[in-house]
Amino acid sequence: MSEQLNTGSHDLPITGQLADFMRTGWADTRRTDVAALPIAPWAAKRRAALAARFPGERLVVPSGTLKVRSNDSDYRFRPHSAYSYLTGAAEPGDVLVIEPSGEATLYVRPRSPRSEGQEFYRDRRYGEFWVGRRPDLAEAAELYQVECAHIDRFDLTGPARVLRGADPSVDAMLPPSVGDVEFEGFLSEMRLLKDEWEVGQLQSAVDATARGFEDVVRALPQALGHPRGERYLEGVFGLRSRLEGNAVGYDSIVASGAHACVLHWIRNDGALRPDDMLLLDAGVETDTLYTADVTRTLPLSGRFSPVQRQVYELVYEAQTAAIATLRPGARFRDFHLAAMRVICEGLNAWGLLKDSPDALLESGLYRRYTLCSSGHMLGLDVHDCARSRAEVYLDGVLEEGMVLTVEPGLYLQPDDLTLPEEFRGLGVRIEDDLEITADGARLMSGALPRHPDEVESWMAAL
Repeated sequence: MSEQLNTGSHDLPITGQLADFMRTGWADTRRTDVAALPIAPWAAKRRAALAARFPGERLVVPSGTLKVRSNDSDYRFRPHSAYSYLTGAAEPGDVLVIEPSGEATLYVRPRSPRSEGQEFYRDRRYGEFWVGRRPDLAEAAELYQVECAHIDRFDLTGPARVLRGADPSVDAMLPPSVGDVEFEGFLSEMRLLKDEWEVGQLQSAVDATARGFEDVVRALPQALGHPRGERYLEGVFGLRSRLEGNAVGYDSIVASGAHACVLHWIRNDGALRPDDMLLLDAGVETDTLYTADVTRTLPLSGRFSPVQRQVYELVYEAQTAAIATLRPGARFRDFHLAAMRVICEGLNAWGLLKDSPDALLESGLYRRYTLCSSGHMLGLDVHDCARSRAEVYLDGVLEEGMVLTVEPGLYLQPDDLTLPEEFRGLGVRIEDDLEITADGARLMSGALPRHPDEVESWMAAL
């Protein structure tokens, strides 16, 4: 599994004298203060549940590989979510193996010794002088509370279920099988129910996100005067994400004016006009890689115009109706359908669509103005558990411990001639994160206002 040294073509050659000099004179910096990560006991339970689902089989979950951003520059590494879920580890090129006995081994690239080889000072991808210190085998075993072995000892021979697509070198060791597809699906489905530790991580992400939204509102006076005001605000939220977490959980959507009608607007290169609204869809990702996903639509002047308020209130009523359906035993699709019924009633009342709400729900004509679904599972991935089977996710029922978003919206395109002119170019989405509880749902993002009156008062106070 080891690769050749990744050295730059413009590096000067290493002389024998320098190589000898670099192997000596180093202090012993083995760490004696290493303690098990808080995730370790939870990860052990998850590995045991995975082994119980596939008894007597070898299971292989790679962490993933570094991805090139440009030439010899890599993106900052983020492990595959299934690997993180099962280990809490976060180094590239490592592999978790659960043996048929149920015992687990984490094959890792340990810290390279100073007394031999040149990796620690020459390798631009893995060398300690270039990218920082890795744990040695003893430190890794203590951190993750699992047996650890050198990645050079990893060998994939004989039957195994492999999480495909994370590491091409692992994929190449064994032909794919139908069992791999089932394995990937279960790895996704087992994350549908969050344990107590995960809910705590998600709440931390949501709380940091709320503080990031406050930062954005406080920065509006400066951003309004900048030719790239959207990007200014993206940077403000990004600072909060890096100070309190790992990064943003996904590219922030900072969409002013008609840009809010683009569902995944991430160019964020527009100016801000006081008469427009700002749609901010952003989430902090914790150091443990759990992300929030929150959207607020804000009047840049601090107060909604009558038409802006009209559109906003309909989305607010739709979201409120959707949240009211959340409880164990409810179908996953129920909250979306509840929101869309309110949207259809509003579009009918405005005279935009003449059919009854029932007829509109059947024909789907309302989707011209609100194209996407009204929510999704949330966790390690912003669209979590996406490889789950439809019958247990999209067509399934809600259970206590699930965490999801509720985010209906209206996107009234600026060139849509079916709309009155004053409606064109208005985009509104309101998105909150909720935990399904024994008797309903808990609003995790309640620190941020939803009602238009509350939004105006909150902005004025900030």
